[in-house]
Amino acid sequence: MKNTTKGIVCYLVIAFAVAWIMWEVPIRFGVSPRSPLFQLVALPGGFAPAIAAVIVRKWITREGFSDAGLHLNLHKWLYYIVAWLLPFFVTAIILTLAAILRIGRPDFSLHQALRAFMLEGSSIHSLPSNIWLLLPFQLLITAVVTAPVLWGEEFGWRGYLQIRLLAQRPLIAALTTGLIWGIWHFPLILRGYDYPNHPILGLFVFPVSTILLSIIFGWLRLQTGSIWPSSLAHAATNVIGGSLTMLLFMGGSNWILVSYLGLLSWIPLGSLCVWIVFTGRLKTKPR
Repeated sequence: MKNTTKGIVCYLVIAFAVAWIMWEVPIRFGVSPRSPLFQLVALPGGFAPAIAAVIVRKWITREGFSDAGLHLNLHKWLYYIVAWLLPFFVTAIILTLAAILRIGRPDFSLHQALRAFMLEGSSIHSLPSNIWLLLPFQLLITAVVTAPVLWGEEFGWRGYLQIRLLAQRPLIAALTTGLIWGIWHFPLILRGYDYPNHPILGLFVFPVSTILLSIIFGWLRLQTGSIWPSSLAHAATNVIGGSLTMLLFMGGSNWILVSYLGLLSWIPLGSLCVWIVFTGRLKTKPR
C-alpha cells in the first residue's frame, strides 16, 4: 500500500471512530442531540479530523506539516473577507427565494425564536429595539472567536484529506471530500440534530450541502495556502448563516428548505461553486 493511500485510510478510520464514539457516549447517557448541552459535551468530537490528521502526519506517514497550511498568510486578506461575509449574502438570497416562492415568512421581530428559547417567566418584549444593529456585529465577532474551534474540522478535511485525495483532480477531490464529510455527520443527522423534522431526508440533503461547501472551502484553502480562511468560513457558516436562518425562520417554515444548509441554499452556494470551477480557480498550488 502506498504511503499516501495508507495515510488516507488511517485518517478516515480515526476521524470517524473518534467522532462517532465521542458523540454516541453522551447520547447513550440521555443527552439529546437537540439540547444546548449536547453541543458542549460533543464538542471534542469536532476535533476528530484534526486529531486524525496530526496522528497520520506525525506517526503513520511521517510526512510532517510543511503543507498543512498553518501559516495565516494575511497578505491574502481578501479571501478572509469573503470567508467572513459570505453567509450574509447567502442568507439574503435564501430570504429572497423564500419570499418569492412563498415558502416561509421570516420573523424579523425574532419573537418566535425568543419564544422557543425563553425561560419560564421571561418576556418576549425583552429584545432591544436596535437588535438588528447589534446582532450582525455580534455574529461577526463570534465567528472570528470560534474559528479556532472549527479549525478542528478544517485541519483534517481541507488541511489533509482534500489535498491528498486525488490531489491532481481538485474538483473530484472536493466532491469526494464533501461526500465523506457529509456522511461523517450521519449519526447526528439521524438523531435530528440538523433537520429535526426530516432526519432521513437530511441524509440526502446534507451531503449535497457539504459538497458545495467543500468546493468553496477548498478554493479558499488552495488559493491562500492556509487553513485559516476555510476555518473562518466554516465558523461564519455555522455562527452567521446558521444562526440567522434559525432566528428568522424558527417555528415557521420547513427547516429543510430554508436553513443555511437546506435546499434553498443550494442556489447561492451552487452559483459560487460554478464560478469557482468554470473560472479555473479550484486548482492546486505547488507544494
